[in-house]
Amino acid sequence: MMKFDADWVPREEARRAFVAEHGLYRPEDEHASCGVGLVVAVDGKPSRKVVENGIDALKAVWHRGAVDADGKTGDGAGIHVQVPVPFFCDQIRRTGHEPHPDRLIAVGQVFLPRTDFGAQEACRTIVETEVLRMGYYIYGWRHVPVNTEVLGEKANATRPEIEQILISNSKGVDEETFERELYVIRRRIEKAAAAAQVPGLYLCSLSCRSVIYKGMMLAEQVAEFYPDLLDPRFESAFAIYHQRYSTNTFPQWWLAQPFRMLAHNGGINTLKGNLNWLRSHEIRMASSAFGDLAEDIKPIVAQGSSDSAALDSVFEVLVRAGRNAPMAKTMLVPEAWSQAAIELPKPWRDMYAHMNSVMEPWDGPAALAMTDGRWVCGGLGRNGLRPMRHVVTGGGLLIAGSETGMVPTDEHAVREKGALGPGRMIAVDMREGRLYHDSELKDLLSASQPFGEWLEKVHELDDTLSGPDEVTLYEGGELRKRQIAAGFTIEEVETILAPMAEEAKEAVASMGDDTPSAVLSEKYRPLSHFFRQNFAR
Repeated sequence: MMKFDADWVPREEARRAFVAEHGLYRPEDEHASCGVGLVVAVDGKPSRKVVENGIDALKAVWHRGAVDADGKTGDGAGIHVQVPVPFFCDQIRRTGHEPHPDRLIAVGQVFLPRTDFGAQEACRTIVETEVLRMGYYIYGWRHVPVNTEVLGEKANATRPEIEQILISNSKGVDEETFERELYVIRRRIEKAAAAAQVPGLYLCSLSCRSVIYKGMMLAEQVAEFYPDLLDPRFESAFAIYHQRYSTNTFPQWWLAQPFRMLAHNGGINTLKGNLNWLRSHEIRMASSAFGDLAEDIKPIVAQGSSDSAALDSVFEVLVRAGRNAPMAKTMLVPEAWSQAAIELPKPWRDMYAHMNSVMEPWDGPAALAMTDGRWVCGGLGRNGLRPMRHVVTGGGLLIAGSETGMVPTDEHAVREKGALGPGRMIAVDMREGRLYHDSELKDLLSASQPFGEWLEKVHELDDTLSGPDEVTLYEGGELRKRQIAAGFTIEEVETILAPMAEEAKEAVASMGDDTPSAVLSEKYRPLSHFFRQNFAR
């Protein structure tokens, strides 16, 4: 029988709050280094085999996550699959309704406070209110079957109540509009819960296309904890899976991945700048896709989100505004490029230049598995510091992820194998039933809009700002005194500054800064070093 300490959760929450206030831990510094991957049918047809392969692949990356001393509590694992309509039609009939054959079904996977029944009912009221406010019909709630025997003591102590809300597209809108309005509903729910100060409400997914099962169990126990995933009727054309390894941070149920559209292995080193940029620009954010609903989705990134959750939030709003998943990835995590990189085709450079004027890159080591419901793709950050290997099977499956051999395949029937390079992508358009490699995918994206024409309307400021030649103000001893005061060393002057000034070279260095922080250093550390160390972690 599992032991249960009712006082453990409040003790742990108090401990974390104390560390955040008095120690070096900050909730906004939540990072993870994980195992990630995808399985997708190139023809876009749902099958039981895809779900089973996704579960097997998730089990194969268990070693990429940490395990608590109880041997059962993990940092978080999960799987993202299509909504199996026949399965959920049967669940709707159990509520006493007959699903309308011509209407889409949406499923919301909801975490609720488990031990506070008053807060639990308040959360359900908030969810139902926002769904009805948007004009949709609610079939009912469903308790998600779970097997708590596979959970560790700490995972079970913090386990939320897990339920699904079943929604009908009673307005009869098209799928894209339905998805966009479900996104607005979810953002309204999150803001309403925050305003009501009701903790513990989290929507893993709210979609007519896909549903997410995740939690703080070990990777090999996800399907055991959620028996839904073992049901023969549970079919999907894709499965995105993730095993989390929380780096020097606290695991939580809601921080387990996949998130709503992507699963991420790596870290965003430019997170603080990206979020500051986003907050300053979302004030003027406008989109014909959202219209009068635009204010309901702000702020785009919820308070306390990890770097991966923040990236997912921005990725999601770009998709809901009308971009597809490969385009959103290209905008947020582009490959290394410059206008002088003549090796890249000009349409690509025009596309990247336009993207750069719209969104600053979210830079850092990244391996991503993403979907918008139509496209399923894998991709790397511009430095390629996380692995993403792929295989296309004779059975028409694309399998990509952090490891080789995650899913046993018939080697004689394998069509191709490979590994993605820095900034590269591989994707499947499930509606078209076609596999795209990096070059043809970027050719498609760069031809989708007149990026070259748009760039002609951009005025370059370099010539305008290039004023008179700079005048040397100090030389010799006077210059040396000022360099010392600024914290320059002989090494920095000779190996970094001189090549930059004389040959226009850009300083290139490996990740990380293992020199002591200013407060511990015996040498003077100027303010600029703080930003370098903050970036390098």
